[in-house]
Amino acid sequence: MIDFTLTPEQKEVRNHVRSFAQTHLTRARSIYDPPTPHAKWEDRFRSTQPLYEAAVDAGLIRAQIPVGLGGTGGPLVDAAIVVEEMYAVETSMSLTILGTGLGLTPLIMAGTPEQHSKFLPPFLSGKGTPVASLVFSEPAGSANYADIGGTGFGTVARVEGEEYIISREKIWATNCSGWDDRGAELQCVTCRVEESADDVRSQTAIIVVTRQDIANNEMCAFEVLEHPATLGHTAVNGPHVRFTNLRVPKGNMLAPPGKGADVVDMTFTASAAIVGAMSVGIMRQAFDEALSWAKTERRGGRDIMLQKQSVADLLIKMKTRLEASRALTWKAADAFGKTKFGSELCYEAKIFCSESAVESVTDAVNLVGVSAYSRKSRLGYLLQDALVLPVFDGGNIGVRRRQIERLFGQEDYDPLETTYGA
Repeated sequence: MIDFTLTPEQKEVRNHVRSFAQTHLTRARSIYDPPTPHAKWEDRFRSTQPLYEAAVDAGLIRAQIPVGLGGTGGPLVDAAIVVEEMYAVETSMSLTILGTGLGLTPLIMAGTPEQHSKFLPPFLSGKGTPVASLVFSEPAGSANYADIGGTGFGTVARVEGEEYIISREKIWATNCSGWDDRGAELQCVTCRVEESADDVRSQTAIIVVTRQDIANNEMCAFEVLEHPATLGHTAVNGPHVRFTNLRVPKGNMLAPPGKGADVVDMTFTASAAIVGAMSVGIMRQAFDEALSWAKTERRGGRDIMLQKQSVADLLIKMKTRLEASRALTWKAADAFGKTKFGSELCYEAKIFCSESAVESVTDAVNLVGVSAYSRKSRLGYLLQDALVLPVFDGGNIGVRRRQIERLFGQEDYDPLETTYGA
């Protein structure tokens, strides 16, 4: 029997996050995007640190860590519910909070008990403003890092005694510079371990770099080269950084060569469903804004705009996309890890929901008209925020559709497994 009714525990989680969002996230944009802009782009991110501290205090970081490791997190469906409620109110601040969860995911999935005990406590304490980061993308691009015959990651690590030495550049890794450009509390850095294997996929590894590791090195070992200005999510930190002979203990190897690429794949499969939930949250904002406008505006006529067929038709299309996207996201989250081809739904959720979000916000702008083009309009900001959804976390063209294409090409692929399971 199919049942989309939330359990009492899920309702409690949703209500807690909704209350936090209404109390704290509703005022986020007024902090990081005031009438007089911050002098430095990175100061937008830094201005949100008190809100992040409130999220830590409210348990939103512990909620991204499984119960078995000391957190309060549940299955991926629960995470999708949380993400939707946050993105239905605010984007930038939500992405900073969720970026820490993404940064912790490889550690949660692949860490040993000793590594969990060593690296997780700052994120379980419920105090301070600890951030984590998955450090994956590179300036030259990383979509084809595992291609046979390719060059793999430019970021490399070599062994010297009891240490790994990491060098080269990364970019777009949410939270990786930390609040003061001296590094996040924890970074999961994807790299190649030189001479560890013949092919680049088998060379791929993930190494933990902590803020303390950076402090133990010379200042030049970790540098922030730039904070790229983005069209949307304008308070999110995704800097361009350089590692130069950064030394970390051998015990920081999280996913060694031969296993690193698999952990990367699992991490980005789970995050695909999470982007689906982000998209649903943005669609909720756009629909609520457009519906409120249609119920109150007459634009010089006799009837409210909702009674115009063209307006109602756009609203119906937006609401249908929203409902379909939520259903697909929940099904994808439920299927994650259960069957061999369960990943297909996660990739499809990322593609369909992210592209639907852009379409729905665009429809809302067209519905409201030129007043939506004003910087005072929430729809303008939403469109800028929605535009990144199809291109980040594995671009829909270069990564996500290619992942599905590879699944289709497998000899034992069964199209109905995504529907009914194995």
